[in-house]
Amino acid sequence: MRYLLILCMGIFLYGADATLEIVKNVDNRPSITIEDSSSFGNSYVKKKFFRLVLGDLKVTSHFKVDDTYRVTDYNSPINPIIKQNRYLVRYSFKEGDGQRLILDFKVYDLRSKTWFFERRYRVSNRVRYPFLIHQAVIDFNDSLGLPSVGWMKRYVVLSQYTKSKQSKILIADYTLTYRKTIISGGLNIFPKWADREQKGIYYTKIGRKPILYYYNIYTGKRHRVASSDGMIICSDVSRDGKKLLLTKAPNGQPDIYLYNILNGRQQRLTFYSGIDVSGQFVDGERGVVFVSDRLGNPNIFKLEIGQRGVSQLVYHGRNNSSCTAQGKYIVYTSRESNNAFSSNTFNLYLASTKSDYIRRLTASGINQFPKLSQDGKSVLYIKHYASQSALGIIRLEYNEGFLFPLTGLKIQSIDW
Repeated sequence: MRYLLILCMGIFLYGADATLEIVKNVDNRPSITIEDSSSFGNSYVKKKFFRLVLGDLKVTSHFKVDDTYRVTDYNSPINPIIKQNRYLVRYSFKEGDGQRLILDFKVYDLRSKTWFFERRYRVSNRVRYPFLIHQAVIDFNDSLGLPSVGWMKRYVVLSQYTKSKQSKILIADYTLTYRKTIISGGLNIFPKWADREQKGIYYTKIGRKPILYYYNIYTGKRHRVASSDGMIICSDVSRDGKKLLLTKAPNGQPDIYLYNILNGRQQRLTFYSGIDVSGQFVDGERGVVFVSDRLGNPNIFKLEIGQRGVSQLVYHGRNNSSCTAQGKYIVYTSRESNNAFSSNTFNLYLASTKSDYIRRLTASGINQFPKLSQDGKSVLYIKHYASQSALGIIRLEYNEGFLFPLTGLKIQSIDW
């Protein structure tokens, strides 16, 4: 249990190589005006719809988006005042049969003077409206042949502290606008998606003995996977879903284990008499990066599966307490200050397993829980700054970041 608390504190306290090639001439992006034609909702709700449409279009990093809130009829003529822009996005939320919520979404090309994109989206559960907007923006973006932003429709899973020794697990959209509690009662921590299709999760439930469970988010069924004295946490899952990287401490010290779901066999990967935690697959799952205190402070190391040798991967920062990996890229947290009586700054850095080049991604505040998207081109994280909290998205290829304010959430961990 002591090592579980250390791990929790470490995370909660706040060429096309490492940098990914940054897209040039972003000021040449086409400009977009947005018009709201919704008949559903009061003015507050309509403004929420607008902010989400605006945010999604901006987060693509493919457009320059006008922040002005405009209202018009869905079939009204084009207002001459907006003709200096390239595209007009017009959308309408309205009620459908059986309490369904309908989103009509269309786009006008102000150069060719045509409505070239028009779709209708429906959802029976109104609280899921953010996914209607995400899907509409994804489809519009795809219609232009632009790089995919399909990650927008993926769920985020997170553990939220509710009171002492209590936490629940929720699924949400990437802005955390939509949230649904799926597991409650007791201390439920470190949820991790079990498959790329996001049908289930692994999570640890703390009781007399920590137990790792699998939970199907659609059927609500769960089963016990494994348990261990001290701690047991699933930190990563192979692409085919058949192998897990676990942090276990059966003999008093946490180490990284490779666990086979099909037969229950496990292979111990680290043998250090200190703290090795948070393993992540890299390099086509031939290697693993992890956090270790073998140099006195938490830092990032790498090993090749099947070999005992371990190499230091990061030579920067006083305290690098967490990391996320995708392919050959990693994003890690680094403490930038050493204040004894005030908050320290924790920034995010992008690095590669194939070179020693690093790139700083944030500049201020406490930035934590970094998670790379499946394509390795976007980072989701939580930012604390000046007594405020926000969910952040960094678009690595475009060198742009976006923040969505958070209120009332004390997040223990998050996965994308």
